[in-house]
Amino acid sequence: MKVLHTSDLHIGKKLMGRERFWEYRAVFGELCSICRAEKVELLLIAGDVFDTYTPSAEAEEIFYSGVKSLAEICTVLVISGNHDDYVRLTAASALASALNVYILGNNLQKIPVSDSESGKANGFVKPVESDFGYVIMESPEGERVYVNALPYPNEARFKEERTEETFTEKMQRWIEYGERGNTQNLPSIFLSHIFVAGGAVSDSEREIDLGGARAVPLSMLPKNSYCALGHLHRRQKLGENAYYCGAPLRFTFDESGQKKSVNLFELTKEGVQNFQQIEITSGKELVRLQANSVAAGLEVLSQNAEAFAELTLNLSGPLTPDESAELRASENLVSLKTEILNLPEQNKTFSNKEKSSSELFGEYYLSRYGSEAPRELLELFLSLTEEE
Repeated sequence: MKVLHTSDLHIGKKLMGRERFWEYRAVFGELCSICRAEKVELLLIAGDVFDTYTPSAEAEEIFYSGVKSLAEICTVLVISGNHDDYVRLTAASALASALNVYILGNNLQKIPVSDSESGKANGFVKPVESDFGYVIMESPEGERVYVNALPYPNEARFKEERTEETFTEKMQRWIEYGERGNTQNLPSIFLSHIFVAGGAVSDSEREIDLGGARAVPLSMLPKNSYCALGHLHRRQKLGENAYYCGAPLRFTFDESGQKKSVNLFELTKEGVQNFQQIEITSGKELVRLQANSVAAGLEVLSQNAEAFAELTLNLSGPLTPDESAELRASENLVSLKTEILNLPEQNKTFSNKEKSSSELFGEYYLSRYGSEAPRELLELFLSLTEEE
């Protein structure tokens, strides 16, 4: 079965106030072209379809029209991420499943199944068996793939009471629960939206699981043929078979120069075959520029007119209002920073803006109680903030 893996669309996310709807539409168009050219049979979207719990009407229209176009080419399987309101995301599941789009919001959901004959007649991969936490997909040729599907996991989403179990113990239980249905040892995929310890992060990930308290050890991932992960926006491989395909767009300037791509592979009884990363080029480049004068700044902005730019000016004094207005007239300038050279130390200011939630919490606890925050307290704090 030919499978394509993408994640973290974050439809509706702005770049420092800039709308990017045309880029999201272009991404769906590019995904359609790839699926058609590569004869993809099953497309996996590993969470964070939207950027907020309450996406705009235009963001929802982009997703539903885009996924409908994809479903005319191949079957689409979507799970929710921490940015998604899983109830809202799955509200259209009954309609979507009739169009070869299957959406899972928590591990208490099942996917409506089809009998093999209807799947063959339809010409698409179809779910032929499903229970809480897993689904078996079958191609018209009779090839079957087992998917252990774990949307962004926490107790509230899974309707569980808080217990003395640690997050690691819960994760072990949830993962094993999704594995129970593979009694035939079918080629298998673990599809989840989680932070695996050791993954490289970007500024664009909200600091939720990145304090370590809710990180999943790599050794805990199931021994599937392929682990299709979402949550981190850099494309990367962890261990032998765990992949973050990364987000299709660049969301912050620390992602400048990063290539964006989707993962394509064939899943057979022998495992993953013909794996490749296909570059996504729809989104604008993000560039970090530096200059030592306003004139030089305007020049480098002009040279990078097709990209969104962050410009840092190294100056001997503050910008005048006219200079600032001249710079901001450049349509591609998104962020303007100034570094005043030889500024006296006493005039420098320090900010908490770049610090993560766990760092701020840790510093507060240390200042208040004179010791480091206990791990279980940090875990509780992160669990309370994880869906904001």
